Amino acid sequence: MVIDTRKCVGCMDCVLACKAENKVPEGYCRDWIVTETTGRFPDLRLEIRSERCNHCDRPPCVMNCPTGAIHVDVGGIVLVDNERCTGCKNCMVACPYAVGFINPTTNCSDKCTFCAHRIRKGLKPACVSVCPTKCMAFGDKDDPDSEVSRLLAGRPWKVLKPEAGTSPTVYYLT
Repeated sequence: MVIDTRKCVGCMDCVLACKAENKVPEGYCRDWIVTETTGRFPDLRLEIRSERCNHCDRPPCVMNCPTGAIHVDVGGIVLVDNERCTGCKNCMVACPYAVGFINPTTNCSDKCTFCAHRIRKGLKPACVSVCPTKCMAFGDKDDPDSEVSRLLAGRPWKVLKPEAGTSPTVYYLT
């Protein structure tokens, strides 16, 4: 996933679409909006980001799940198998991005899935499909013809907490 921080206005349509699409319980979110101000007055910069699970290439949540409930699925999406999850929270403790919560309905770990159920049908994740500024793109970064690859090749980008060594796959255009 690629998110253009110059286009995101923090409207929260992505958050609401995710909640509706995935039936996220009241008081919980699989994605959220972060605003960060950097610089010194009068030279300030405001960055608005839509954040979620980073679906890391080296996910510590998977390595620390004692039951194997959290796993990397086809296409690199990190998913939770509710049949195997015990709600022990090891995944949440291991995650340097502080994503995930214990769903009070299922008593299992819950987090962004990139709407894997939609992707399997050839659709975009709900957050991407509703964004009014089109600041999000989803696709195969290894395909040089994909929108994601073109965006990453055309602009400077960053990932969150690169020092954690998790190789996140959510990229922020700066």
